Amino acid sequence: MQQIVHLYIFPGFADWEPAYATAGIQSPAYQREPGRYEVRTVAAGSGLVHSMGGLALLPDLSLAQLNGADSAMLILPGGEGWDVPAGHAEALDRAGAFIDRGIPVAAICGATAGLARRGWLNDCPHTSNALAYLKSEPDYAGTDRYVDAPAVRDPGRLVTAAGMAPLEFAREIFTELELYDEAVLEAWFQLFKTGRSEYFARLQQAASEAGAPTMADA
Repeated sequence: MQQIVHLYIFPGFADWEPAYATAGIQSPAYQREPGRYEVRTVAAGSGLVHSMGGLALLPDLSLAQLNGADSAMLILPGGEGWDVPAGHAEALDRAGAFIDRGIPVAAICGATAGLARRGWLNDCPHTSNALAYLKSEPDYAGTDRYVDAPAVRDPGRLVTAAGMAPLEFAREIFTELELYDEAVLEAWFQLFKTGRSEYFARLQQAASEAGAPTMADA
């Protein structure tokens, strides 16, 4: 059965932060099981949402309709409103329900502060833009679990990342979803991280050896 990766969108969301992840999930190229996942957007309402970059998106469903029955993950990008005490409360409610049901939540940049505000980072390895950023949240008590790394995955529960690390964020999401064969994922990451064309050849070869479709096949 196809599973849905839900992307939360809101006015002023940082559209580049989940872009590597959603493009990889939506494209069948290089995937272990092409078509296993589909990306759908979710928002507080049903009207057009304009991203920080000015993109106009019409959400697939509202937060009120999000019950997690067919969900594989909820992605929370950074952007405006996360630093407001009551900011994105409904989205955080849904994130908490996902975590309680064992459905992973992936948060980057300001969204990590939202998770910290609810105390969900206190007992698991995590990262953010900086430790000092999270310590400003009164219910944050996870200092000893903070990892100074671009992105951190707590298997089966959370992916967190700094706003400067959308590529590493995508890699951890792909790992959590088991989207690519390990060699394919490494070649994909190195291609976009280094910009060196040799890794495209490695990506094609790794995909062929794994029996996964390439861009030409997808």
